[in-house]
Amino acid sequence: MARRIFRFISLLAAFLLLLGAGLAAWAISHFNAPGAGLETVVVFPRGAGLNAIADRLGQAGVISRPQIFVLGVRFLNKGRALKAGEYRFPGQVTPRQVVDILVAGQTVMRKLTLAEGLTTRQVLDLVAAAEGLEAGIPKPPPEGALLPETYHYALGDRRAALIERMADAMRRTLAELWPSRAPNLPLANPKAALILASIVEKETGLDEERRHIAGVFINRLQRGMRLQSDPTVVYALTAGRGPLERRLSRADLERPHPYNTYLNKGLPPGPIANPGRASLQAVLRPLATDDLYFVADGSGGHAFASTLVQHNRNVARWRKIRDKK
Repeated sequence: MARRIFRFISLLAAFLLLLGAGLAAWAISHFNAPGAGLETVVVFPRGAGLNAIADRLGQAGVISRPQIFVLGVRFLNKGRALKAGEYRFPGQVTPRQVVDILVAGQTVMRKLTLAEGLTTRQVLDLVAAAEGLEAGIPKPPPEGALLPETYHYALGDRRAALIERMADAMRRTLAELWPSRAPNLPLANPKAALILASIVEKETGLDEERRHIAGVFINRLQRGMRLQSDPTVVYALTAGRGPLERRLSRADLERPHPYNTYLNKGLPPGPIANPGRASLQAVLRPLATDDLYFVADGSGGHAFASTLVQHNRNVARWRKIRDKK
């Protein structure tokens, strides 16, 4: 009798062992098997536990058996290593690959592109409207303090931190470019270069013109001539809120204001926009030219002149083109 009982227990233990091994093999196979879902974005809030993460993955169709995912994570001892955030999972991803993605923190990178020549107010409006950023905007940085380029951020990043990255990028760019400036420029410090670069940025959007326009302004500064830049007058009228939406009038050009370079010699008190790297490089390495004037040529560029007589001809030609339009 005892022998029969022992034999039964041995058979039962062997059966259970085989059954457990089979279940383990099945679970491991499923844990490493591709899913049937398509590419999916899932957001995991901070503080979400393992079961909550598994449920979200299951509801989104990333995995088909959340319980197997939980067992696999616990077996790998990765429960505390899973990171919150927004994730994009590829189609047919395996549960094991999902674990690796969450452990590595490979969150979705969103992006915000700042065009050259935007004012600080316009940049802050873009940051305020950007989806996925959190918290309000602190005290606005000075005009010209933010470098235009494409910035990547993750869901839940703070707006203040992104703005500080923009300001740090401008500081680093100025510090990098200033030592390589051409000799004998009438620019006393990096701030002066920033101011002039902002004017060049607003005067032209053509890469091939930036150094030429910078050379004209450098020549005028060296000769004590007024810059007579329309964008500085526009800034005086709008305070950087946006475009003027009308032509400048003679009254505008004669209106007293520190930023009116038709009335005041030298550079204005500060930048009138946020210039890009190319405009900063242009004013620090301007084109060597005799030109002192430029005016729109009707094709998106400018006509340059070294004498007032030649410039007046270019202006007359531009006015005919403008009036026809």
